Amino acid sequence: MAGHIDHGKTSLTKALTNVDTDRLKEEKERQISIELGFAPLYEDEEIQISVIDVPGHERFIRQMIAGVAGIDLVVLVVAADEGVMPQTREHLDILKFLGVNNGLVAITKIDRVDEEFIELVKDDILEELTDTVFEDSPFVLVDSLSHKGINEIKELIIQTLKKQEMRDAKGAFRLPIDQVFSVKGQGTVVRGTVYEGTVEEGQALLVMPKGIEVRSRQIQVHHNPAQKAYAGQRAAINLSGVSKEDLERGDVLVSSEHFIVTKTIDVAIRIVDELEHLVKQRMPIKLHIGTTEVMGRIVFFDRNEIKEENGEILCQLRLEEEILTKRGDRFILRRPSPQETIGGGWVIDPRGQKYRFGNQTIEELEKKKAGSPKERITAALFEAKSLPLSELIKRTALDEKALNNQLGDEEFVLYNGKEYTHRLLINSIEEDIFDRLQEFHQAHSMKQGLNKAELLQSMQKRFPKTLLDYVIENGITNSLFKRREQFVSLASFVPHVTKNWAKRTENMLTEMKNDGLKVRYVKDYFKAAGIPENLESDLKRFLEDEALIVPLDEQFAYHGDVFAASVEKLRTRTSSEFDVGEAKEVLDLSRKYMIPFLERLDAQGLTKRVENKRVWKV
Repeated sequence: MAGHIDHGKTSLTKALTNVDTDRLKEEKERQISIELGFAPLYEDEEIQISVIDVPGHERFIRQMIAGVAGIDLVVLVVAADEGVMPQTREHLDILKFLGVNNGLVAITKIDRVDEEFIELVKDDILEELTDTVFEDSPFVLVDSLSHKGINEIKELIIQTLKKQEMRDAKGAFRLPIDQVFSVKGQGTVVRGTVYEGTVEEGQALLVMPKGIEVRSRQIQVHHNPAQKAYAGQRAAINLSGVSKEDLERGDVLVSSEHFIVTKTIDVAIRIVDELEHLVKQRMPIKLHIGTTEVMGRIVFFDRNEIKEENGEILCQLRLEEEILTKRGDRFILRRPSPQETIGGGWVIDPRGQKYRFGNQTIEELEKKKAGSPKERITAALFEAKSLPLSELIKRTALDEKALNNQLGDEEFVLYNGKEYTHRLLINSIEEDIFDRLQEFHQAHSMKQGLNKAELLQSMQKRFPKTLLDYVIENGITNSLFKRREQFVSLASFVPHVTKNWAKRTENMLTEMKNDGLKVRYVKDYFKAAGIPENLESDLKRFLEDEALIVPLDEQFAYHGDVFAASVEKLRTRTSSEFDVGEAKEVLDLSRKYMIPFLERLDAQGLTKRVENKRVWKV
């Protein structure tokens, strides 16, 4: 609901939903909306509809912009006894700049005027709506107190939204926060409209641009508990891992680090039709994007001031604080003092750089704005890291034929038979994995490699697991990496004992070999060789992996050569099956060693126990 103060937005919302969205004491006393109000309107198997009642008074434009960001339909509310007023016009400008193109007009308080006056108001509204997105919007006459027209407007809202294209619930989750509060016994709760993606209970999330790691404990949609919330829905999310004081309106809740945090954005803007003051080069501005409000300066490259302009102006915003945004995001620009809406537009590139003043920069920005097919594909892949063809069609606005023409380029890689990524991303991941493995090998030279799950754990915050798996397998194929069981290593890496412990290890193995089958505790050998306890575990595992020692149990181990010779001796002096007594006689071992020795034969698949005997398998 948008419109001038006291034109009946809150009353209309209450008539439609039976919810009074003015909750604050000050709102009740002053009879105006200060904060955003929300109310569930309708729900069936196809659709859920919530009403956002935005404040109309000029002082509360900030809240109004926060509320309108992400909406699917606007009801422009105009009181029959007053007609179009200043805030009605400002709201129309804001809706235009935010790209809202779906609306209808509610003429309220019709019981206060006669039919002839209503016709004059209609003409007044039609004139104001010429050349706006509301130019051909349907009109509904309503009175919230007598409920005239309420059923008609409700049905019109439902049917209009059912024709609306569904929002994309795929991809990374993003919710700009417009309310933060705490609930006793529950903790911190944030509320907002899900811009894109899906969130579910228990999911790990990030609060950006602060980088706070949180987890969604509980989710409510339309005040009802839900397992998930989808793009387009109003959602309240109970967060663990953060206090109410750490969050504020304007923060953005996301599911990944793929989104860009920036202070410099290249933009395309349009100016309001009736600008009261000049907009000058490097003038302070207030940017409203999503639910974020941040100060900055506007930088032009082809002019030093603007009084009026019909077309788009390509320029840059340099902000005082970091924001989270992406190409295509809509925004509003306001002058901080004297306060007025300057204009609005969309983000061409969130990774703005410093450019020279002049036409060359404008030409470069024009290219960025248009975006060649290859640039659009590249931008989409760099943001999402990998995408199927169907998603690339949506994100690039290219048809399948145009996409396929570009995707044949060697820059783009198809993996898993269905996902596309960029060659530079693969190279970047390869380099990251290479560096991690090299660092690991230097710190743990005796280990086979890094556990794959451990290797991928931190990287999965930035890249899909399917892509990481592909890069590893591709690296193995190209002899960059190798894998042994669950351990990944550099292809050139050979586990080894470092020079400073090599001699002591060699002495220890010689002593163990000399003791034959009558060995001491393994720990005694390490101690006698002067090998510190903190190296024992890694060294023991290395010696086992290299078959230099063969463990019998947790306490005893044989030298590899001794074990192999003993197995061969036992095999040649027994038949296809033998019992413990025969083995003891051949190897001259006490039961303390004999039972673990035979169990090791079983474990290595050399023998199989059948009742009280062992049967040779090989």
